[in-house]
Amino acid sequence: MRIWSLRPTYLDPKGIVALWREALLAQKVLLGQTKGYRNHPQLERFKACPSPLGAIADYLREVAADAVRRGYSFDHSKIESVSLGERLPVTMGQIKFERLHLAEKLKRRAPEQVPPPNSPLPHQLFKVEPGSLENWERT
Repeated sequence: MRIWSLRPTYLDPKGIVALWREALLAQKVLLGQTKGYRNHPQLERFKACPSPLGAIADYLREVAADAVRRGYSFDHSKIESVSLGERLPVTMGQIKFERLHLAEKLKRRAPEQVPPPNSPLPHQLFKVEPGSLENWERT
C-alpha cells in the first residue's frame, strides 16, 4: 500500500488508479471493514489525527478531483461524507523520499511521464514541515 504524500497530478495513469484503490482500501480499514492491513504503516498518520476517517475521505476527494480533470470516471459515492477540515503535517524528508521513489517508478513504468519537480507540491491534505523521513515510512 502506498498512500502518496505528493499531489496526485504527478502520477501516471496506472499510479492514480492504484492510489484510488489503495486509499479506498485504507478507508475500509479505518471503517473496520477488513481483516488485513489494519496495522499497515501507511495508515499511522491517519490513525493519529482527530478524525482518521475524515482525513482519508478528504484525501480521496482530492484524488477523485484529479481523476475528473483527467477525464476518468471514479465513483465518488465510495468516499465517506465526513471531513477532517484541516491539513496534516508531512516532513520535507518524506516529500523528498517520495519524489525520488516516484521518479524511479515512472522511469520503469511510464518513461514518457514527466517526473515530479525537485520541490514537488504535497497532496492537498498535507502541509510540509521541516524534518527527515517519517517514522512510519518503510524503506
